[in-house]
Amino acid sequence: MAVAPPSYCFVAFPPRAKDGLVVFGKNSARPRDEVQEVVYFSAADHEPESKVECTYISINQVPRTHAIVISRPAWLWGAEMGANEHGVCIANEAINAREPAAETEALLGMDLVRLGLERGATAKEALDVIVALLEEHGQGGNYYEDANSCHSFQSAYLIVDREEAWVLETVGKYWAAEKITEGVKCICNQLSLTTKIDAEHPELRSYAQSQGWWTGEDEFNFSEVFSPADDHLTCCSGKDTLEKQEESITVQTMIDVLRDKASGVCVDSESFLTTASAVSVLPQNRSSPGIHYFTGTPDPSRSIFKPFIFVDDVKLVPKAQSPCFGDDDPAKKEPRFQEKPDRRHELYKAHEWARAVLESDEEQGQKLRKTMLELEKQGLEAMEEILTSSDPLDPAEVGDLFYDCVDTEIKFFK
Repeated sequence: MAVAPPSYCFVAFPPRAKDGLVVFGKNSARPRDEVQEVVYFSAADHEPESKVECTYISINQVPRTHAIVISRPAWLWGAEMGANEHGVCIANEAINAREPAAETEALLGMDLVRLGLERGATAKEALDVIVALLEEHGQGGNYYEDANSCHSFQSAYLIVDREEAWVLETVGKYWAAEKITEGVKCICNQLSLTTKIDAEHPELRSYAQSQGWWTGEDEFNFSEVFSPADDHLTCCSGKDTLEKQEESITVQTMIDVLRDKASGVCVDSESFLTTASAVSVLPQNRSSPGIHYFTGTPDPSRSIFKPFIFVDDVKLVPKAQSPCFGDDDPAKKEPRFQEKPDRRHELYKAHEWARAVLESDEEQGQKLRKTMLELEKQGLEAMEEILTSSDPLDPAEVGDLFYDCVDTEIKFFK
């Protein structure tokens, strides 16, 4: 069975998070050479009976999809993490469970992240969308762009809005979910739900009994019942890192946690790397906008978090998008992945230079890192002003926010 790399996602609610803000963060640990792109899709109306082509299968489209911004491995349709115009944020984790994931091509966990964002205006709505699609289409297929072997996983999701979060954990079509409205929560690539279950698949318990995994007499503990026998719950180092924060959790706190290599939250190993990161801040006061920060580049400790705000007229950012290969894409042709095209976008290529400098030249690297953090700080301070201002947001001012940040970063690296 493929081993899932330890990705992490976090959420912090007031009063642990500062000033009535909900703070969400995610590190995406993926194969080292995989490129992630950051893509915006505007809200759209769709023809009756039209289909949407996901990574491996097509499913029925809905009449209207919400505007979304996502970070995704460039070869697939879905998303590792993202947000929609209604302030819903979702990230997923690849999970190993007692029951191996199907290799048969169906929906990927990452497809379900995007579908939840496109179709859910609240965290609970997004959860309902994901579990209904799971029931109808199942999950399965290769998680990696790898022709040599199929790496398939079950999935867990952290689904967050301004009021609440849901941790959704799935095994095949079966699932359990816990609602969270306070404190901090971390999920990673192991099942974490225990006896507090606020929603579940109607046949979850009878299925566990039929497999001989639960007697029906002991208290039902989801992760004990469904985790692999050799699974030792070690992945909450992330939660400890966040809980240890003595002060209120801010965007900066979340960024620092995602950059932490010592705790293992920021993955940099022989096979895996944190290939992209995201942080979102959702003010509980609805008159303030949600702000979503994306790196679009690998290794958050060597990347700049750049802000995005939803307005009606968002300027697209081709420099953070990978080249499109259309129907010739080896990920779309069967047998799949017979070759690996160069999926690097302009931001990724510019950032490769920065990574090389940071790794090799101590003096130049320190200077560069200082300037990168300065650039990021300017963005964070400008966003802080937007959040604390009593003036309404001027859409014209922020429509090209992410575009300008990416542009500045590329120029700076050159």
